[in-house]
Amino acid sequence: MNDFLDQMRFGPRKIAVTGHFGSGKTEFSVSLAFALAAQGGTERLALCDLDIENPYFRSRERQDALRASGVQVYSDPSDGRNGSELQTVSAKVRAPLEDPGCRVILDCGGDGSGAMLLRQFAKYFRPGDHRLLCVVNCNRPGTDTPEKAAAHLRAIEDASGLAVTGLVSNAHLVRFTTADTVREGWDFTRAVEALTAVPALAALCPEHLLPELDGCGFPIFPIGMYMRDTYLDKSV
Repeated sequence: MNDFLDQMRFGPRKIAVTGHFGSGKTEFSVSLAFALAAQGGTERLALCDLDIENPYFRSRERQDALRASGVQVYSDPSDGRNGSELQTVSAKVRAPLEDPGCRVILDCGGDGSGAMLLRQFAKYFRPGDHRLLCVVNCNRPGTDTPEKAAAHLRAIEDASGLAVTGLVSNAHLVRFTTADTVREGWDFTRAVEALTAVPALAALCPEHLLPELDGCGFPIFPIGMYMRDTYLDKSV
């Protein structure tokens, strides 16, 4: 059984996910939603798309598959159907936050107004009743040193008014990702932990690399490629 998934399943029911642009936080949010849905149970499950900064990889783009798996998707008032990129979020997002029987994942923007949007929902976040996870990708220009990643984390905290409670390593290189990439990303994230005192909880890993990382000595969470069209991964 995956210890990290157990933490997400049985810990605080409100899970906010943030991270630098291109860190892979939306891919993680969607993968986590599918993984929790596969566990079954009577608890309702929702994914709220609060990322107004990135118009290309939005969790609502996969809302039909999510809903078929039992995940309710909440996003902007247009519900993502007409291509509108409204800088507002549906009042419906508040419903799962107020529902004690619903486990809710919030896919949040990690830059500027994206993280600041969390302040709209400040009354729903009290110490100990939620998780704020920061996805760390050491292969992105803005977070390619532990010091830069730590500074970005603090900027997210300042903008959102919330403290980050856990780090998730996602050192992906898309189709060039190897087991060594995952290991190096974990070591990098532990260095960020040393600078911030925020615990590193798990490393994300493409499913096909799981056998190579068996017994690696750190928590692994398999991630899908739900938010990438295959043409983006072709050689040119």
